Amino acid sequence: MLDLLTGFVGELRSAGIPVSLTEHLDAAEALRHVPMEDREALKYTLGASLVKSSTHWRAYETAFEIYFSLRGPDYTIAEDGEDPDLTDESGAERLPGSGGRQGEGRGGGGGGQEGMTPEELADLLYKALLGSNDAMVATVARQAVSRYAGMEAGRPVGGTYYLYRTLRNLDLDRVLERLVADARAGGPPPGGAAVPEELTGLEERLLRDEFQVRIDRLRQEIESEIRRRLVADRGSEALAKSIRKPLPEDIDVMHATRDELVALRKLLQPLSRKLAVRLARKRRHGRKGPLDFRATVRHSLSTGGVPVEPKFRYPRPSKPEIVVIADISGSVASFARFTLHLVHAISSQFSKVRSFVFIDGIDEVSRFFDGVDDPAEAVHRINTEADVIWVDGHSDYGHALTVFWERWGEEITPRSSVLLLGDARNNYHASQAWVVKELRARARHVYWLNPEPRAYWNSGDSIVGEYGVHCDDVVECRTLRQLEKFVGELA
Repeated sequence: MLDLLTGFVGELRSAGIPVSLTEHLDAAEALRHVPMEDREALKYTLGASLVKSSTHWRAYETAFEIYFSLRGPDYTIAEDGEDPDLTDESGAERLPGSGGRQGEGRGGGGGGQEGMTPEELADLLYKALLGSNDAMVATVARQAVSRYAGMEAGRPVGGTYYLYRTLRNLDLDRVLERLVADARAGGPPPGGAAVPEELTGLEERLLRDEFQVRIDRLRQEIESEIRRRLVADRGSEALAKSIRKPLPEDIDVMHATRDELVALRKLLQPLSRKLAVRLARKRRHGRKGPLDFRATVRHSLSTGGVPVEPKFRYPRPSKPEIVVIADISGSVASFARFTLHLVHAISSQFSKVRSFVFIDGIDEVSRFFDGVDDPAEAVHRINTEADVIWVDGHSDYGHALTVFWERWGEEITPRSSVLLLGDARNNYHASQAWVVKELRARARHVYWLNPEPRAYWNSGDSIVGEYGVHCDDVVECRTLRQLEKFVGELA
């Protein structure tokens, strides 16, 4: 068990979840007080010892389900792709759970289920969802995976493919409509509850939601069944590497799914508060300045002229002015939105923040943040109201930077730090890199944040190299963790 726990902790660290040696020891001690047969108690006990942030829980759950999945010969995948659960020694078809330890453990099968056809399996699925029978749902999930997933030993296919094949054959959308239609027609009520002869709109919606919850539980059981078989075939470590869930702060913003973008938005506000507090503390406890000789001598009078405690002139660090110039075209728009959101959420740590967005035209959008408590609202207005189209709405860095220099260039001062956000894919227009050179001559710093992988820079129509020679630094910035690190060092 300790070896399993050590591998589990190693996987959490590989996924980015910080686990200290003390927390590892605490988890090992906690196992002494939890019954090993209670997986839920084990899951939450280890979670309380090893997970410190709610945003890390999804990655933790995935690792737990792999390392502490049910194991045994029942989950072995046959070499020829034919699942042994569906055939006995004579080659006759039978259902998994029709006999032996697994069937007894789940209580979901009997001899009457042997040789069940796909139609009979569909009928059993209907009854399991109608009655909300967890044991029957587990049996249906096991049979569905055996019949429809087509799992093969040693085949390097992810669990998502097997899940898709299984769900496609079960056609759960049709089952849901059948359940609702039967209830609407006065059929058997779900869970034994009385169903009126004619459902109101609200009652039908509640009924549909109830059936959807049961279908989601079946889907989760199918996913767990597939995962158990993959663990039995490949081992926990190999499977963990292939289906590892990245932490929200490590998600590539440019390629994030809809659900991942929602998770990132939820993370952004607490991240900005934490970053603002850290920057304020860093400014208060900054490095000591030069030795204050007079104050040291004066203070030494109380110790007989011995300078026991040197005195220093503490610096008064000035807050930088931030000028953000962001490309909001195409896929880089997501990165620009998160950067604008974060910078303005911690604007109290800067003396002034001015924001400009462009595609082939450019517009100042600082006004959208004035008097707004939630920067997300301002970012939404930027997407709908900013005047950033000049000709055709395709990126033209050269024209946008030239217009910026002509209209606002004189307002850049030696206190300004300029942040240029974009992938520098200029659609083969003129770069006008001299503008960045002029900005560098006027400003305190000029940084370019590029959300593309470094390997893609200067390929195709990317001209980041032409701009980069005039910048203090060009930074690959694709995740919230990288963005947080950069902004923290900037302030």
